[in-house]
Amino acid sequence: MFRIKSFIFVILMFLSFSVFSQVNTTQDELTLQKNVSDYIQFAQINLENKNYFEAQKDLESALAIAITIGDNKSIGLIHSKLGKIQYIFEELDEAIKHLMQAVAKQRYVNDRVNLAETYKVFGNVYYAKKEYQTALEYFKSSKVIFEQEELFEFVAEVTLNQGKAYIALGDFENAQLYLEKAINVSTRYNLKKILSSAQIQQGIAFSKTKDFDRAIEIAEMGTNEAQANKFSNVLSDGFLVLSELYQDVENYKQANTYLKKHIKLSDSLLNVKRQSLSPEKRLEFQLKNQTEYQKKQAADLVELQDSKNLSKLTAILSVALITILSLLTLSFYKNNRIRLKTNNMLQLKNKELLLAKEKAELASKTKANFLSTVTHELRTPLYAVTGLSSMLLDEDPKPEQVQHLKSLKFSGDYLLTFINDILQINKIEANKVEIEPEVFNLKMKVANVVSALRNSALDNNTTIHYEYDEELPDTFNADQLKISQILINLIGNSIKFTKDGDIWVRVKKISNTHNNYYVKFEIEDNGIGISYEKQEHMFESFSQGSIQINRKYGGTGLGLSIVKGLIDILQGKIYLESELGKGSTFTFELPLKHTDDIIEEKKGKQEFKSIDEIDLDKIKILVVEDNKINQMITKKILSKMNLGCDIVDNGESAVEKVQEIDYDVVLMDIHMPGISGLEATKMIRSFNKDLTIFALTAVTIEDRMPEFEDAGFNDIISKPFKQEDFESKLFKALMGQKNSMFKSQQNQ
Repeated sequence: MFRIKSFIFVILMFLSFSVFSQVNTTQDELTLQKNVSDYIQFAQINLENKNYFEAQKDLESALAIAITIGDNKSIGLIHSKLGKIQYIFEELDEAIKHLMQAVAKQRYVNDRVNLAETYKVFGNVYYAKKEYQTALEYFKSSKVIFEQEELFEFVAEVTLNQGKAYIALGDFENAQLYLEKAINVSTRYNLKKILSSAQIQQGIAFSKTKDFDRAIEIAEMGTNEAQANKFSNVLSDGFLVLSELYQDVENYKQANTYLKKHIKLSDSLLNVKRQSLSPEKRLEFQLKNQTEYQKKQAADLVELQDSKNLSKLTAILSVALITILSLLTLSFYKNNRIRLKTNNMLQLKNKELLLAKEKAELASKTKANFLSTVTHELRTPLYAVTGLSSMLLDEDPKPEQVQHLKSLKFSGDYLLTFINDILQINKIEANKVEIEPEVFNLKMKVANVVSALRNSALDNNTTIHYEYDEELPDTFNADQLKISQILINLIGNSIKFTKDGDIWVRVKKISNTHNNYYVKFEIEDNGIGISYEKQEHMFESFSQGSIQINRKYGGTGLGLSIVKGLIDILQGKIYLESELGKGSTFTFELPLKHTDDIIEEKKGKQEFKSIDEIDLDKIKILVVEDNKINQMITKKILSKMNLGCDIVDNGESAVEKVQEIDYDVVLMDIHMPGISGLEATKMIRSFNKDLTIFALTAVTIEDRMPEFEDAGFNDIISKPFKQEDFESKLFKALMGQKNSMFKSQQNQ
């Protein structure tokens, strides 16, 4: 009877323990997860209060638990914060170890926001190690993710750090550019600490280019902002920068005043830092932990003594528990084997996915480089196609040849548009398109676009109607060129597909908070419309309604893809409503900032034909071009302008010619046998600083502008170029030389 009762007791204990263990396991995991979150929260509070040793202890406790439950996201975050603490301790190599582990985990779980923060700390660490180029690479990676996640408040700080890194590298032009962007973003989002620091750093950048008045002005603005908001560290930097700036302009009294302020504040900040990081503080913390450990040991001894009284009761249940635990151990062993096999399979699949992802990224980069190279190279023969067709049309061709030549010129222009669209798409996909805000009149800008496209609409017997919301102000600070490009593409698209109809262009206010407006643009037409199944893919590259539509109406299918990319860059949204046979409505919404600033009027271009006072027979032009066809075309264009020229086909001959003859203008090709146009220009600048040198290149201007400026070019003429643009730039160069000669004669 006793054996039967014992057996029943064991069975009941086994079933109860199994159910309890399953429920308890889930509860334990939730409890441990909460403990991890609590430790991380305590660590953040201690970090903010500069209790760095306490924060480090909290994070180490959180890490031990997170590893136990396999919480990879928390593990990545904890390593990132530990790396930041090591950076504060100035233990940079230890910081890098933690940050590398953080990046591995955050990439694994796709924790993009915290990965961006880790990249930022990585940049700070390498900046502290004076490895500025590596720091810039990490800052760039951090900035890209923050921008993609639309966390523009964090973008401002990273952009500021990029500016500081460029100052350290001695690249003051890029430093000014990035610091100006940091000022713009911090102003937009009211980030006063970053704003004041960026202004102080910009003062340093201006001083390196000898613009001391501007340097002092903007450094004082940043210092005053830091003082008003009690940003002690920034204020200390501001005092030091102002002291050095006033010393540069030999105002030693002011320099001494600011230096004293810096020393006083710097000593105060240093004392605070020493108190937080001193060896005494570390020892105190370790002694406190040791005391807590001793107390815990004493409590454990008392508990052990009490537990002896329960040993007899425990012995009674031991046999039953051992049996149950043996069965459970066997079950757990089998489950662990299955889980281990599953985990190994998952890790293998993850590795395969990562490898596939890397291959896809490499393929995408290769495709982008290939497209960029091919499209750039195509622009050079296009120079011959468009140039020769224009020349032949101007030379009284036979009547039966006119249409053929016009078709040839149209095909060349169409191909050039197609190439430019591919380059634009490539830049958008590679995140190489920068926002360039400026003050402009939105109402007038849209009206100008409508006016420019009205003739094309009339060719289709279509009328464009323009409406501008009266509640919407006229003047805004935004990237007007990108807005114009969006409107030109969308309105042009409506004109293409609307015959004998109407197009309505509307600009409306959606909402506003102070000077921040949300504006809606509508382009509605009653053209052929788009089928519902085609609408889903309209904003993809090379996408059109159908092959028949492509053949009938033409186009490359890139316009709407460019529009979508530009709107995404401007932080906007675009929508499409359309019904086949009834028309389409494209609506896009953009955030715009209203301003009361005065718009700077730009002077219009002066035509070359208006030159009366320049003796064209005395103008000396050197053409440096290795392509015989391009030589002929350029010479013909100059001849039509009543200008003569000398021609050489390599950079070495160009340098020799400039040394022998006093030329007014040099038209320099970039890619040539021997030394390139860039190298030849640098050699010419070593002995002639005033000669006007234009770069003739198939590379787009924005791709190579800094490189061309560094070489010493005055301006760039992209192949294939329009004659009127060429004439305008040449006119300005020749008029500038004439004016400088006139002033020189007056001074004599």
